[in-house]
Amino acid sequence: MNEIDKIALIQTKNGKVLSTRSKGKTKYYIPGGKRELGETDEQTLVREVLEELSVNIKTGTICYMGTFKAQSDGARAGILIKMTCYKADYKGDLKASSEIEEIKWLSYKDLDMISEVDKKIFAFLRERGEIQ
Repeated sequence: MNEIDKIALIQTKNGKVLSTRSKGKTKYYIPGGKRELGETDEQTLVREVLEELSVNIKTGTICYMGTFKAQSDGARAGILIKMTCYKADYKGDLKASSEIEEIKWLSYKDLDMISEVDKKIFAFLRERGEIQ
């Protein structure tokens, strides 16, 4: 079984989760991405969030939320996404950049619009009372 190692930023506001849709894609994903060779979780988070959302993570505020695994969308059976999630504050205004086409705040009722691993994250956040 293969795993795709990703790091993600969880941001919640008014009962919704910050999500992004990449150019050419139909599903929304929690912002983040794959680690580059030798990067720590923190370095990956900072780089990916800047690349995708044009904001700077305040590194002193990074807090581990959990690690979630699910079948990778569009990949052959047995290819899993391992998403290690963090909360953090950031400086700047959210703006789609790089490969991101749209930024959207989604609620639990939007499960049909998100990836399998994000469904697990949304369920976790709902259990904690962070999203509706």
